[in-house]
Amino acid sequence: MSAATDSDEIENTSGRPPKAVVGSHREEEEVFGAAYDPRIVRRIWSYVRPYRMQVAISVVAVLVFTLTQLAIPLLIRYAIDNGMATNGSNRSTLTWVIAGFAVTILINYAASYVQETTVGAVAENLLFDLRRAMFSHLQRVSLSFMDKTEVGRLMSRLQGDVNSMQEFLETSVMSVGDIVLLFGIVGVLLFLDLRLGLLTLSTMPILFIVRLFWLPPAKVAFMGAHETNSTANGALAEGINGVRTVQSLDRQRVNFDLYDDKAHTNLRAHLRAAKFAQVMVPIVDTLTGIAMATVIVVGGSMVLGQALDVGVMVAFLFYIQRFFDPIRSLTMQYSVMQRAMASGQRISEVLDVPVDVVDGPNAIALSRDMDGSVEFKNVTFGYRKNQPVLKNISFKVKPGETVALVGPTGSGKTSAMALVHRFYDVWEGQVLVGGHDVRELTQDSLGDQVAMVLQDSFLFTGSVIENIRYHKTQATREDVVAAAKAVGAHDFIMRLPDGYDSKLEQRGGNLSSGQRQLISFARALVADAKILVLDEATANIDSYTEMLIQKALVTLLQGRTGLVIAHRLATIRGADRIIVLQNGEMVESGNHDQLMAKKGLYARLYNMNYSSFDDIPDELVAGAAPIGKAT
Repeated sequence: MSAATDSDEIENTSGRPPKAVVGSHREEEEVFGAAYDPRIVRRIWSYVRPYRMQVAISVVAVLVFTLTQLAIPLLIRYAIDNGMATNGSNRSTLTWVIAGFAVTILINYAASYVQETTVGAVAENLLFDLRRAMFSHLQRVSLSFMDKTEVGRLMSRLQGDVNSMQEFLETSVMSVGDIVLLFGIVGVLLFLDLRLGLLTLSTMPILFIVRLFWLPPAKVAFMGAHETNSTANGALAEGINGVRTVQSLDRQRVNFDLYDDKAHTNLRAHLRAAKFAQVMVPIVDTLTGIAMATVIVVGGSMVLGQALDVGVMVAFLFYIQRFFDPIRSLTMQYSVMQRAMASGQRISEVLDVPVDVVDGPNAIALSRDMDGSVEFKNVTFGYRKNQPVLKNISFKVKPGETVALVGPTGSGKTSAMALVHRFYDVWEGQVLVGGHDVRELTQDSLGDQVAMVLQDSFLFTGSVIENIRYHKTQATREDVVAAAKAVGAHDFIMRLPDGYDSKLEQRGGNLSSGQRQLISFARALVADAKILVLDEATANIDSYTEMLIQKALVTLLQGRTGLVIAHRLATIRGADRIIVLQNGEMVESGNHDQLMAKKGLYARLYNMNYSSFDDIPDELVAGAAPIGKAT
């Protein structure tokens, strides 16, 4: 099927397509719960507290605004009953009423302006503070959490949920005014005429009964709409991040169905929530009409019988018209409040995600003069309970020694490298760096002494020079250029439009995979760490570029401890020692010649991979040495 045909099918799809059965978009929340937590308000208030003075000013402004709204009908009533009862002859009374009306309007405007501007500023600051707090925390959470959490869900919390809290803060202060206005109108109606007031308010029990049955399902609907937002965003993020794979495997139709399924679920949830949010509006409007009809019929009869002043009846009409406005507003704000409660729950859960890897109370800084040794002592580790990836591993890397870890996929090589940097904590045993247990060291000092180059080199949006000195921002331009020359990146960088100041696209998309990896090597060089970890760092590089890097690494590893994982075993045959892992256990150890002589697992793996090294031109082999050997 052609791309155009496939696109047409997607665009012309009517109704629900068949539910896709292949994909990784999970419906359930594996990390986060969905139950209401009464601590949410207190948690969010901790972020509002620095602005409590502005909030207090806003509340006062809202109360003043509300009092002016209550005063306007009273002024009209006074003007009708006192200023117009003498056919306009009492000009002094009318003048004072007009002046009072003008002053009330001015106060009303000033109070509204103060409230809107102050609350708006507080809401924007709250939005800023919450996003900063969430981003800061997510930068420090353990990788075990990030490994199993979809990016789209986190983005939903950072964006949509924080926006819901902003919306709630902006409307919550107005809710105070609505409540005061509601009770104020009730009090004034009963004060003006008790009988007519009670008769007018007789429709209220109907509204309260309706709300009693409306609230529980409405809350469930609002929470459901919020949860499906997160699921749909997760599917969207995965589809965008994996677009190359999607197109290469011609999975556009399947992925569209996957996302369409989540989007339709989200649509249904929002339509259900909208139904509950909007159903109260016509009910309130109907009750408003009934109440006004009651005032006109009953109040009109009382006026004709001279049992009620005309001004009082007119005031009643104004108040009845305004009486249901706060009810309607509070009804709409209830949906805002429910979204905010759901958002507060989800924001709190992100902020409460435990940071498993933290500095101990007596953690010490790893000295720059440490020897660079690395040792594993009876290390057992895994990502899931009762499923160890490394089993009782023990070995020591001497200062300045280059040790390679090899083994079949899933043998635990990358996991071992992650433990050196303390991305995770071991279950049993110890990982020592410079003679110290990594759990006894500060993470910052450990990061300064361990530089890593991974198989999937990640470059950030920004210039080339900013990416190279990402780990060491104080590095000079000369340091950056020297590092780039050492790894063979200088020439292609200078061919870029602005050289080292050229801007990189997202994830370095305007560079080849080999060029991105060379920049990662330069970044590791600039870091000038005592320990260098290369986790399959040459896997995505062509043979020519790989040989250039091998030559540069000879200089790079001098005086440093090297831990190397490589797909192509020929590239690590010159390492001082090779450790062979299988199923999380160390099965062999020795240099290349010793392991080949044993004719064990390493020899079999090497013979299977040897052909890849045969593709490298002889003239390059002559000019470069494998890792660990100086020419």
